[in-house]
Amino acid sequence: MLFITSNRMNVTVNQKNLRKALGLVEKIVSRNPSLPILNNVLIKTDNGRLRVSSTNLEIGINCMIGAKIDEVGEIAIPARVSSDFINNVSDEKITLRTKNNILFINSDKYKTQILGFDPKDFPIIPKLKEGTVAIIPSKILRNMLYSVADAIAISETRPELAGIYADFSAKKLIFAATDSFRLSEVCLDAKNSSQHSVIIPRNTVMELIRMTSDIDGDIEVKIGDNQVSFYNNDFELISRLIDGSYPDYKKVIPSKFLSRILVQKGDLEKDIRLAGLFSSNISDIRLLCSKDAIVIRSKNSDKGEIETTVPAVLKNDPFEISVNYHYLLDGLKIMDSDKVVLEFTGNGNPLIIKPHDNNRELTYLIMPLRS
Repeated sequence: MLFITSNRMNVTVNQKNLRKALGLVEKIVSRNPSLPILNNVLIKTDNGRLRVSSTNLEIGINCMIGAKIDEVGEIAIPARVSSDFINNVSDEKITLRTKNNILFINSDKYKTQILGFDPKDFPIIPKLKEGTVAIIPSKILRNMLYSVADAIAISETRPELAGIYADFSAKKLIFAATDSFRLSEVCLDAKNSSQHSVIIPRNTVMELIRMTSDIDGDIEVKIGDNQVSFYNNDFELISRLIDGSYPDYKKVIPSKFLSRILVQKGDLEKDIRLAGLFSSNISDIRLLCSKDAIVIRSKNSDKGEIETTVPAVLKNDPFEISVNYHYLLDGLKIMDSDKVVLEFTGNGNPLIIKPHDNNRELTYLIMPLRS
């Protein structure tokens, strides 16, 4: 007997769940005149749930939500209009039906039709068959990615620097990034099931930071042929990896310091922002670190100048260094401690910033500016 499968989807979903799913997947949708299908999200029934998907051919995202499924089916619909509509629906339950590539959205207050596209034209988002490399709690993953994201190179002149270096070893997970002007590295003790070193693109990192802020639980990481996936029961993100070898950044991190100074992070941040108002076009400020204070100076021939003092505790000899204040603020904001340590490693060598009394293995360094 021949059974003909109907593609007339008929499902009922919770408005908040659908709104969240569309919000998670639509951010990677871009206006693509040459491939209009990429301007859409795919909505499809999948093993008793509803799967909402999007892709830009570099990143693919699947988001799963609970649904009452009366008929299975699928449709591709424009991301922006569907998301904008669902965001403004106040009814708790929404019914989605499809017929002839039209999505009918009904609720107590609304009867809506959205013109869709043939789901067969929607690109296939690959599934990684490889085993799990690591399992990371979502909040820890987000914090680690956030700690290195600002140091990723924005320019594509050196493609391998336009992402983070991720090293999965037997006992440690290391994320690092550098744009040649500053470097950030964060380490986590972890039992990874296999050893891999990959470069994850900047856009993927930013998407993961955004998505994991709304997701709880553990994230499983898989690494396949030039691809990586991050997934749990409710979502999956699959991304291409960057080809190439990451530079041996460890050589740049000094093994010892000449002097170090301990300071309240909040006070230092506030005064650096004030000094930044009077910096020159290269955003330079000067730190003069003495026995019991950091004096911050900056001067601009068009605006004026400033000198401000922050109480601090110095170990070893006083030192002076000029740095880009934006890079310094980026380093301070990722330190999750009330006090931070600045380490001077010699003239012309990097300034290192670390959290004080914190078990997170976080290192951030900035190359100095010429005086």
